[in-house]
Amino acid sequence: MDLGLSGRTYVVTGGSSGIGKALVAMLVDEGACVATCARNVDRLAAETARIAETAADRLLTLGCDVRSGEDTEEFIAAVAERFGGIDGLVSNAGESRMKPFADTTWEDWHDELELKFASVLNPLTAALAHLRRSDAAAVVNVNAILARQPETRLVATSAARAGVLNLSKNLATELAADGIRVNSVCLGLIDSGQWRRRYEAAGPAGSFEAWSAAVAADRGVPLGRFGTPIEVAYVITSLLSPLASFVTGSSLDVGGGVGRCV
Repeated sequence: MDLGLSGRTYVVTGGSSGIGKALVAMLVDEGACVATCARNVDRLAAETARIAETAADRLLTLGCDVRSGEDTEEFIAAVAERFGGIDGLVSNAGESRMKPFADTTWEDWHDELELKFASVLNPLTAALAHLRRSDAAAVVNVNAILARQPETRLVATSAARAGVLNLSKNLATELAADGIRVNSVCLGLIDSGQWRRRYEAAGPAGSFEAWSAAVAADRGVPLGRFGTPIEVAYVITSLLSPLASFVTGSSLDVGGGVGRCV
């Protein structure tokens, strides 16, 4: 099936690993031009080197801290100069802060809220004029099931995720008149560098597959495993496609059935 992405330009933040890296590869395979950024530009270049070997003319990698409005404006300006416009934006930066309320400091709250909101607002603000000129503009905010189903172990992250989900719904309504669709993808347990580090910190615990299956069982995941970055990338790619032109203001769970909110 032709998703209608060929020749269009998409921005993916946080492209140096996991979901971002998988999404960049998938969009390039679909014939799109892709710009991606990360704070560690050397790591980003190394992780996307294989893509660049076959599609260097359709890939742009730059260093950028999306918490900085100035950094982000420079990044988006470079994208527009290189590819002539922007058709879609995927805000994918940010990790979880594993702390209960009793251990969460004011600094933790500030850092978490700043990262979650700035990583959405700065790229969108910088790209908005370009998105308005597209005939199939789409924004996808990568969020988490925590936004609707909070965990006490992740109190600040849960609260920040809920705020971003609310923000995304508001943006979908406000930007609809400009022809810009805004949707969210809410993640459950996804195999990532963060989870790999937690596995290593757990000490001798068998294989990652066995360890992650035990975590999935503890969290009540019906499919009994972690998801993969490719599985998430497919959902995001589908939402970016012009074929999803009547989908906006939605949030799709990619969590193996873990969501218990209806």
